[in-house]
Amino acid sequence: MLRAAGVGVGDEVVVPAFGNVEVAEAVVQVGALPVFADIDPVTYCLDPSDVEAAVTPRTAALVVVHRFGRSADLGRLHGIGQRHGLLVLEQGESEAPYDEIAQRRERAAYLDTKLRGVRTPDDGDGHTYQQYVVRVPGNGRPDRDAFARAVRARGVQCRVPVKTPVHRLPEFRRCVSLPETERAAEETLALPVDAALTRREMQRVVSACNALGGLLQPAF
Repeated sequence: MLRAAGVGVGDEVVVPAFGNVEVAEAVVQVGALPVFADIDPVTYCLDPSDVEAAVTPRTAALVVVHRFGRSADLGRLHGIGQRHGLLVLEQGESEAPYDEIAQRRERAAYLDTKLRGVRTPDDGDGHTYQQYVVRVPGNGRPDRDAFARAVRARGVQCRVPVKTPVHRLPEFRRCVSLPETERAAEETLALPVDAALTRREMQRVVSACNALGGLLQPAF
């Protein structure tokens, strides 16, 4: 799509560094340079203010990636595109049936009220909970990775959604300040909210996490 739009050698394309190395790779494949912008700490999508700051006379496009079932601030991002004459591309997530989304939201609401010692996701803007992503604080106490190991040891599957931001990968290493991206990569953990999970399984998730909650400072 970038090539078809005329993006190529000498152009810059603003992209997120939080996950999706394929986006940066697609930019390189057309001969352009990926420029990384920081994310909003609530939506995990591109922060419009940081995108605006990343725009240069060589910027030709920006790629908006919707994340974990939350949508990026398309109004502001398209406004940036219009002001600077940029192509704005979107990468979405596969849509689930309404019933499945409703069940995820029900399970997410249960976790929201029961979990302790972690920061639960904001439920605004029609969150569909493709992933239920919490923040596990560090501050000298057990970190996200230790927390994940302990939760798995209690029989609960969880995953680190982004292990290494793209701007820290060897092939894309950049000396750029992306504090929210790096903080999210260090703190985020995806807990299960699959529509197939039973009430008992959801209770196990809560019990496993809250057994550790007393060791953690609430991330507020």
